[in-house]
Amino acid sequence: MKLRTTALSALTALALSLGLAGTGAAADGDGTRDVAAAAPGDVLSSAPTSFHPLPGQPTNTKAWHITYRSTTAKGAPNVVSGTVIVPQDGRTGPRPLVSYAVGTVGLADQCAPSAGFPYGTTLEANLIQLLTLRGWAVAVTDYEGLGTPGDHTYIVGRAEGHAVLDAARAALRLPGTGLGKDTPVGIMGYSQGGHASSWAAELHDSYAPELDLKGTATGGVPADLLRTADYNNGSVGAGLVLMAAIGQNAAYPELRLDSYLNDQGRYYVDFLKRNCVIASAAAGLFKRISDVTVKNPLYEPDWQRVLRLSNLGSHAPDRPVYLYHGVIDELVPYAAGERLRADWCGKGVAVQWQPMLLGEHVAGAIAGSVPAADWLAGRFAGAPAPTNC
Repeated sequence: MKLRTTALSALTALALSLGLAGTGAAADGDGTRDVAAAAPGDVLSSAPTSFHPLPGQPTNTKAWHITYRSTTAKGAPNVVSGTVIVPQDGRTGPRPLVSYAVGTVGLADQCAPSAGFPYGTTLEANLIQLLTLRGWAVAVTDYEGLGTPGDHTYIVGRAEGHAVLDAARAALRLPGTGLGKDTPVGIMGYSQGGHASSWAAELHDSYAPELDLKGTATGGVPADLLRTADYNNGSVGAGLVLMAAIGQNAAYPELRLDSYLNDQGRYYVDFLKRNCVIASAAAGLFKRISDVTVKNPLYEPDWQRVLRLSNLGSHAPDRPVYLYHGVIDELVPYAAGERLRADWCGKGVAVQWQPMLLGEHVAGAIAGSVPAADWLAGRFAGAPAPTNC
Protein backbone atom coordinates (compact mmCIF):
# COMPACT_ATOMS: atom_id res chain seq x y z
CA MET A 1 0.00 0.00 0.00
CA LYS A 2 1.18 3.59 0.53
CA LEU A 3 4.62 4.93 1.44
CA ARG A 4 3.85 8.32 3.01
CA THR A 5 5.84 10.76 0.97
CA THR A 6 6.98 13.37 3.43
CA ALA A 7 7.89 10.82 6.08
CA LEU A 8 9.71 8.55 3.69
CA SER A 9 11.63 11.39 2.06
CA ALA A 10 12.77 12.78 5.39
CA LEU A 11 13.62 9.43 6.91
CA THR A 12 15.40 8.25 3.79
CA ALA A 13 17.46 11.43 3.53
CA LEU A 14 18.41 11.12 7.19
CA ALA A 15 19.19 7.42 7.02
CA LEU A 16 21.20 7.72 3.84
CA SER A 17 22.97 11.04 4.38
CA LEU A 18 25.63 9.19 6.57
CA GLY A 19 18.37 3.13 -29.86
CA LEU A 20 15.63 1.09 -29.40
CA ALA A 21 15.41 -2.65 -29.16
CA GLY A 22 12.94 -5.46 -29.58
CA THR A 23 12.38 -8.97 -30.80
CA GLY A 24 9.79 -9.62 -33.46
CA ALA A 25 8.48 -6.03 -33.38
CA ALA A 26 8.36 -3.81 -36.44
CA ALA A 27 9.40 -0.16 -36.14
CA ASP A 28 6.83 2.54 -36.90
CA GLY A 29 7.65 5.74 -38.74
CA ASP A 30 7.88 7.76 -35.52
CA GLY A 31 10.66 5.55 -34.15
CA THR A 32 8.50 3.62 -31.72
CA ARG A 33 7.57 -0.03 -32.14
CA ASP A 34 4.24 -1.62 -32.94
CA VAL A 35 2.70 -3.04 -29.77
CA ALA A 36 0.67 -5.67 -31.61
CA ALA A 37 3.84 -7.10 -33.17
CA ALA A 38 5.87 -6.98 -29.95
CA ALA A 39 6.58 -9.74 -27.47
CA PRO A 40 6.31 -9.18 -23.71
CA GLY A 41 9.37 -7.23 -22.59
CA ASP A 42 10.19 -5.78 -26.01
CA VAL A 43 11.44 -2.21 -25.82
CA LEU A 44 9.04 0.07 -27.72
CA SER A 45 10.96 3.31 -27.23
CA SER A 46 14.00 4.52 -25.33
CA ALA A 47 15.60 7.87 -24.58
CA PRO A 48 18.46 9.02 -22.35
CA THR A 49 17.45 10.27 -18.93
CA SER A 50 19.21 10.77 -15.60
CA PHE A 51 18.98 9.27 -12.13
CA HIS A 52 19.23 11.54 -9.09
CA PRO A 53 18.32 10.25 -5.61
CA LEU A 54 18.00 13.83 -4.32
CA PRO A 55 17.77 17.15 -6.22
CA GLY A 56 21.11 17.92 -7.83
CA GLN A 57 22.83 14.86 -6.38
CA PRO A 58 25.17 13.32 -8.97
CA THR A 59 25.43 9.58 -9.46
CA ASN A 60 27.92 7.61 -11.49
CA THR A 61 25.20 6.01 -13.57
CA LYS A 62 23.73 5.98 -17.04
CA ALA A 63 19.95 5.86 -17.38
CA TRP A 64 17.32 5.36 -20.04
CA HIS A 65 13.60 6.11 -19.96
CA ILE A 66 11.84 3.29 -21.78
CA THR A 67 8.42 2.11 -22.80
CA TYR A 68 7.96 -1.61 -23.19
CA ARG A 69 5.32 -4.17 -24.05
CA SER A 70 3.70 -5.89 -21.09
CA THR A 71 0.41 -7.62 -20.32
CA THR A 72 -2.75 -6.54 -18.50
CA ALA A 73 -4.42 -8.52 -15.75
CA LYS A 74 -6.81 -9.89 -18.39
CA GLY A 75 -3.99 -11.00 -20.69
CA ALA A 76 -4.12 -8.23 -23.29
CA PRO A 77 -0.97 -6.45 -24.56
CA ASN A 78 -0.29 -3.03 -23.05
CA VAL A 79 2.46 -0.41 -22.90
CA VAL A 80 4.29 0.33 -19.63
CA SER A 81 7.03 2.88 -19.01
CA GLY A 82 10.04 2.66 -16.73
CA THR A 83 13.70 3.45 -16.18
CA VAL A 84 16.85 1.38 -16.61
CA ILE A 85 19.86 2.49 -14.53
CA VAL A 86 23.38 1.11 -15.01
CA PRO A 87 26.42 2.05 -12.88
CA GLN A 88 29.35 3.50 -14.81
CA ASP A 89 32.03 1.85 -12.68
CA GLY A 90 34.24 0.28 -15.32
CA ARG A 91 33.00 -3.21 -14.53
CA THR A 92 33.31 -5.73 -17.36
CA GLY A 93 31.39 -8.93 -17.78
CA PRO A 94 27.92 -9.72 -16.41
CA ARG A 95 26.57 -7.62 -13.57
CA PRO A 96 23.37 -8.41 -11.64
CA LEU A 97 20.10 -6.73 -12.54
CA VAL A 98 17.43 -5.94 -9.95
CA SER A 99 13.87 -5.36 -11.15
CA TYR A 100 12.71 -2.90 -8.49
CA ALA A 101 9.05 -2.25 -7.64
CA VAL A 102 8.36 1.00 -5.77
CA GLY A 103 5.75 1.55 -3.08
CA THR A 104 2.68 3.72 -3.57
CA VAL A 105 3.40 7.05 -5.25
CA GLY A 106 -0.10 8.05 -6.36
CA LEU A 107 -2.43 7.65 -9.32
CA ALA A 108 -1.51 10.57 -11.61
CA ASP A 109 0.99 10.28 -14.45
CA GLN A 110 3.30 12.84 -12.87
CA CYS A 111 3.71 10.48 -9.92
CA ALA A 112 5.54 7.85 -12.03
CA PRO A 113 9.01 7.05 -10.70
CA SER A 114 10.57 7.85 -14.07
CA ALA A 115 9.08 11.34 -13.98
CA GLY A 116 10.95 12.21 -10.79
CA PHE A 117 14.33 10.54 -11.31
CA PRO A 118 15.83 13.45 -13.32
CA TYR A 119 14.83 15.89 -10.57
CA GLY A 120 15.66 13.86 -7.48
CA THR A 121 12.04 13.74 -6.34
CA THR A 122 11.18 10.05 -6.76
CA LEU A 123 10.32 8.09 -3.63
CA GLU A 124 12.80 5.35 -2.79
CA ALA A 125 15.49 6.69 -5.13
CA ASN A 126 17.96 6.68 -2.22
CA LEU A 127 17.13 3.02 -1.60
CA ILE A 128 17.64 2.28 -5.29
CA GLN A 129 21.02 4.04 -5.14
CA LEU A 130 22.11 1.55 -2.48
CA LEU A 131 21.75 -1.10 -5.19
CA THR A 132 23.64 0.79 -7.90
CA LEU A 133 26.46 1.44 -5.40
CA ARG A 134 26.84 -2.35 -5.19
CA GLY A 135 27.46 -2.36 -8.93
CA TRP A 136 24.01 -3.68 -9.80
CA ALA A 137 21.90 -2.45 -12.69
CA VAL A 138 18.30 -1.60 -11.78
CA ALA A 139 15.09 -1.62 -13.83
CA VAL A 140 12.24 0.36 -12.25
CA THR A 141 8.76 -0.11 -13.66
CA ASP A 142 6.23 2.73 -13.55
CA TYR A 143 3.44 0.12 -13.50
CA GLU A 144 0.48 0.07 -15.85
CA GLY A 145 -1.18 3.47 -16.26
CA LEU A 146 1.50 5.64 -14.62
CA GLY A 147 3.16 7.71 -17.35
CA THR A 148 1.20 5.89 -20.06
CA PRO A 149 -2.44 6.20 -21.20
CA GLY A 150 -5.20 4.87 -18.99
CA ASP A 151 -5.74 4.75 -15.24
CA HIS A 152 -3.16 3.17 -12.96
CA THR A 153 -4.17 -0.37 -12.05
CA TYR A 154 -3.08 0.18 -8.48
CA ILE A 155 -2.58 -3.01 -6.42
CA VAL A 156 -3.85 -5.30 -9.22
CA GLY A 157 -1.51 -8.24 -8.72
CA ARG A 158 -1.24 -9.86 -12.11
CA ALA A 159 -0.74 -6.56 -13.95
CA GLU A 160 1.94 -5.52 -11.44
CA GLY A 161 3.77 -8.84 -11.65
CA HIS A 162 3.82 -8.71 -15.44
CA ALA A 163 5.16 -5.14 -15.37
CA VAL A 164 8.00 -6.10 -13.00
CA LEU A 165 9.07 -9.15 -15.02
CA ASP A 166 8.79 -7.34 -18.34
CA ALA A 167 10.88 -4.45 -17.00
CA ALA A 168 13.68 -6.97 -16.43
CA ARG A 169 13.21 -8.38 -19.92
CA ALA A 170 13.29 -4.89 -21.42
CA ALA A 171 16.49 -4.00 -19.55
CA LEU A 172 18.20 -7.13 -20.88
CA ARG A 173 17.14 -6.27 -24.46
CA LEU A 174 18.06 -2.58 -24.32
CA PRO A 175 21.24 -1.83 -26.31
CA GLY A 176 24.12 -0.14 -24.54
CA THR A 177 23.47 -1.48 -21.06
CA GLY A 178 26.00 -4.31 -21.11
CA LEU A 179 23.23 -6.64 -19.94
CA GLY A 180 22.12 -9.81 -21.69
CA LYS A 181 20.85 -13.36 -21.37
CA ASP A 182 23.68 -14.27 -18.98
CA THR A 183 22.64 -11.55 -16.52
CA PRO A 184 21.52 -12.82 -13.09
CA VAL A 185 18.25 -11.20 -12.04
CA GLY A 186 16.80 -10.34 -8.64
CA ILE A 187 13.44 -8.81 -7.73
CA MET A 188 12.89 -6.36 -4.90
CA GLY A 189 9.99 -4.27 -3.58
CA TYR A 190 8.16 -3.04 -0.50
CA SER A 191 4.53 -2.06 0.21
CA GLN A 192 2.77 -1.82 -3.17
CA GLY A 193 6.18 -2.85 -4.45
CA GLY A 194 6.05 -5.84 -2.10
CA HIS A 195 2.74 -6.86 -3.63
CA ALA A 196 4.14 -6.40 -7.15
CA SER A 197 7.42 -8.18 -6.46
CA SER A 198 5.65 -11.08 -4.76
CA TRP A 199 3.35 -11.43 -7.75
CA ALA A 200 6.39 -11.38 -10.04
CA ALA A 201 7.91 -14.17 -7.94
CA GLU A 202 4.75 -16.28 -8.27
CA LEU A 203 4.45 -15.60 -12.03
CA HIS A 204 8.09 -16.19 -12.97
CA ASP A 205 7.81 -19.88 -13.84
CA SER A 206 4.80 -19.41 -16.12
CA TYR A 207 5.31 -15.92 -17.56
CA ALA A 208 9.08 -15.29 -17.79
CA PRO A 209 10.91 -18.58 -17.12
CA GLU A 210 13.85 -17.55 -19.34
CA LEU A 211 14.91 -14.90 -16.80
CA ASP A 212 17.81 -16.18 -14.68
CA LEU A 213 15.99 -15.23 -11.49
CA LYS A 214 18.05 -15.82 -8.35
CA GLY A 215 15.48 -14.71 -5.76
CA THR A 216 12.98 -12.12 -4.59
CA ALA A 217 13.27 -9.77 -1.60
CA THR A 218 9.82 -8.51 -0.71
CA GLY A 219 8.43 -6.64 2.30
CA GLY A 220 5.33 -5.02 3.78
CA VAL A 221 3.24 -7.18 1.48
CA PRO A 222 -0.56 -6.63 1.38
CA ALA A 223 -1.02 -10.30 0.50
CA ASP A 224 -4.78 -10.36 1.25
CA LEU A 225 -6.55 -7.28 -0.10
CA LEU A 226 -9.87 -7.81 1.66
CA ARG A 227 -8.12 -8.31 4.97
CA THR A 228 -6.01 -5.20 4.36
CA ALA A 229 -9.11 -3.18 3.43
CA ASP A 230 -10.86 -4.18 6.64
CA TYR A 231 -7.69 -3.33 8.59
CA ASN A 232 -7.67 0.21 7.17
CA ASN A 233 -11.40 0.92 7.10
CA GLY A 234 -12.04 3.35 9.93
CA SER A 235 -8.33 3.97 10.55
CA VAL A 236 -5.42 5.95 9.18
CA GLY A 237 -5.31 4.14 5.84
CA ALA A 238 -8.96 4.46 4.77
CA GLY A 239 -7.99 6.55 1.73
CA LEU A 240 -5.84 3.71 0.50
CA VAL A 241 -8.91 1.48 0.30
CA LEU A 242 -10.48 3.93 -2.16
CA MET A 243 -7.21 4.02 -4.13
CA ALA A 244 -7.30 0.22 -4.32
CA ALA A 245 -10.92 0.36 -5.52
CA ILE A 246 -9.91 2.83 -8.25
CA GLY A 247 -7.11 0.50 -9.31
CA GLN A 248 -9.32 -2.58 -9.44
CA ASN A 249 -11.94 -0.69 -11.42
CA ALA A 250 -9.26 0.41 -13.89
CA ALA A 251 -8.39 -3.23 -14.56
CA TYR A 252 -11.98 -4.49 -14.38
CA PRO A 253 -14.31 -1.65 -15.49
CA GLU A 254 -17.28 -4.00 -15.29
CA LEU A 255 -17.12 -3.44 -11.52
CA ARG A 256 -18.67 0.02 -12.10
CA LEU A 257 -17.14 1.80 -9.13
CA ASP A 258 -18.94 5.05 -9.93
CA SER A 259 -22.32 3.44 -9.26
CA TYR A 260 -21.30 2.91 -5.61
CA LEU A 261 -19.99 6.44 -4.94
CA ASN A 262 -21.75 9.40 -3.40
CA ASP A 263 -20.88 12.98 -4.36
CA GLN A 264 -18.03 13.11 -1.86
CA GLY A 265 -16.69 9.83 -3.20
CA ARG A 266 -16.73 11.07 -6.79
CA TYR A 267 -14.88 14.20 -5.70
CA TYR A 268 -12.19 12.18 -3.94
CA VAL A 269 -11.79 9.78 -6.88
CA ASP A 270 -11.21 12.72 -9.22
CA PHE A 271 -8.81 14.29 -6.72
CA LEU A 272 -6.82 11.09 -6.26
CA LYS A 273 -6.52 10.54 -10.00
CA ARG A 274 -5.05 14.02 -10.45
CA ASN A 275 -2.59 14.04 -7.57
CA CYS A 276 0.34 12.21 -6.04
CA VAL A 277 0.42 10.87 -2.51
CA ILE A 278 2.13 13.97 -1.09
CA ALA A 279 -0.68 16.21 -2.42
CA SER A 280 -3.61 13.92 -1.80
CA ALA A 281 -2.63 12.88 1.74
CA ALA A 282 -4.74 9.85 0.93
CA ALA A 283 -4.77 8.34 4.39
CA GLY A 284 -6.30 11.45 5.93
CA LEU A 285 -9.09 12.21 3.48
CA PHE A 286 -11.79 10.32 5.36
CA LYS A 287 -12.16 7.54 7.89
CA ARG A 288 -14.55 4.97 6.48
CA ILE A 289 -15.56 3.69 3.05
CA SER A 290 -19.16 4.40 4.05
CA ASP A 291 -18.25 8.11 4.07
CA VAL A 292 -17.77 8.07 0.29
CA THR A 293 -20.19 5.39 -0.92
CA VAL A 294 -23.92 4.77 -1.09
CA LYS A 295 -23.14 1.06 -0.80
CA ASN A 296 -19.83 -0.58 0.08
CA PRO A 297 -18.61 -2.37 -3.07
CA LEU A 298 -16.13 -4.47 -1.08
CA TYR A 299 -19.04 -6.49 0.31
CA GLU A 300 -20.36 -7.35 -3.17
CA PRO A 301 -19.63 -10.81 -4.65
CA ASP A 302 -18.17 -9.49 -7.93
CA TRP A 303 -15.80 -7.13 -6.08
CA GLN A 304 -14.74 -9.82 -3.62
CA ARG A 305 -14.05 -12.23 -6.47
CA VAL A 306 -11.83 -9.68 -8.25
CA LEU A 307 -10.02 -8.66 -5.07
CA ARG A 308 -9.22 -12.30 -4.32
CA LEU A 309 -7.64 -12.56 -7.77
CA SER A 310 -4.92 -10.24 -6.46
CA ASN A 311 -4.24 -12.24 -3.30
CA LEU A 312 -0.94 -14.05 -2.89
CA GLY A 313 0.04 -17.46 -1.57
CA SER A 314 -1.85 -19.80 -3.90
CA HIS A 315 1.18 -20.50 -6.11
CA ALA A 316 4.72 -21.29 -5.04
CA PRO A 317 7.53 -19.05 -6.30
CA ASP A 318 10.11 -21.19 -8.06
CA ARG A 319 13.03 -19.29 -6.54
CA PRO A 320 13.98 -18.40 -2.93
CA VAL A 321 12.27 -15.51 -1.16
CA TYR A 322 13.30 -13.08 1.57
CA LEU A 323 10.08 -11.87 3.22
CA TYR A 324 10.02 -9.10 5.82
CA HIS A 325 7.29 -7.19 7.65
CA GLY A 326 7.00 -4.67 10.46
CA VAL A 327 5.45 -6.10 13.61
CA ILE A 328 3.65 -2.80 14.31
CA ASP A 329 2.83 -1.97 10.68
CA GLU A 330 -0.17 0.37 10.82
CA LEU A 331 -1.14 0.05 7.13
CA VAL A 332 -0.57 -3.59 6.16
CA PRO A 333 -1.52 -6.18 8.79
CA TYR A 334 1.42 -8.16 10.12
CA ALA A 335 -0.81 -11.23 10.17
CA ALA A 336 -1.08 -11.04 6.37
CA GLY A 337 2.71 -11.34 6.11
CA GLU A 338 2.72 -14.29 8.51
CA ARG A 339 0.01 -15.98 6.46
CA LEU A 340 1.96 -15.50 3.23
CA ARG A 341 5.03 -16.99 4.85
CA ALA A 342 3.02 -20.02 5.97
CA ASP A 343 1.45 -20.45 2.53
CA TRP A 344 4.77 -20.35 0.71
CA CYS A 345 6.58 -22.50 3.27
CA GLY A 346 3.79 -25.04 3.04
CA LYS A 347 4.42 -25.27 -0.69
CA GLY A 348 8.13 -25.96 -0.22
CA VAL A 349 9.49 -22.49 -0.99
CA ALA A 350 12.82 -21.55 0.62
CA VAL A 351 11.57 -18.56 2.61
CA GLN A 352 13.72 -16.46 4.92
CA TRP A 353 11.17 -14.71 7.16
CA GLN A 354 12.26 -11.53 8.95
CA PRO A 355 9.93 -9.70 11.36
CA MET A 356 10.92 -6.03 11.71
CA LEU A 357 10.55 -5.46 15.44
CA LEU A 358 10.92 -1.66 15.33
CA GLY A 359 9.20 -1.14 12.02
CA GLU A 360 5.95 0.59 11.41
CA HIS A 361 5.23 0.83 7.70
CA VAL A 362 7.56 3.57 6.43
CA ALA A 363 10.36 2.79 8.86
CA GLY A 364 10.14 -0.84 7.79
CA ALA A 365 10.93 0.14 4.21
CA ILE A 366 14.14 1.86 5.26
CA ALA A 367 15.26 -0.52 8.00
CA GLY A 368 14.59 -3.57 5.85
CA SER A 369 16.25 -2.38 2.64
CA VAL A 370 19.88 -3.19 3.48
CA PRO A 371 19.25 -6.69 4.92
CA ALA A 372 17.07 -7.43 1.89
CA ALA A 373 19.83 -6.33 -0.49
CA ASP A 374 22.38 -8.33 1.51
CA TRP A 375 20.19 -11.40 1.04
CA LEU A 376 20.04 -10.75 -2.72
CA ALA A 377 23.83 -10.39 -2.77
CA GLY A 378 24.09 -13.90 -1.36
CA ARG A 379 21.88 -15.25 -4.13
CA PHE A 380 23.93 -13.46 -6.79
CA ALA A 381 27.08 -14.96 -5.25
CA GLY A 382 25.62 -18.46 -5.55
CA ALA A 383 25.35 -19.11 -1.81
CA PRO A 384 22.63 -21.54 -0.68
CA ALA A 385 19.44 -19.72 0.26
CA PRO A 386 18.79 -19.77 4.02
CA THR A 387 15.31 -20.66 5.21
CA ASN A 388 13.55 -20.55 8.56
CA CYS A 389 10.28 -22.17 7.49
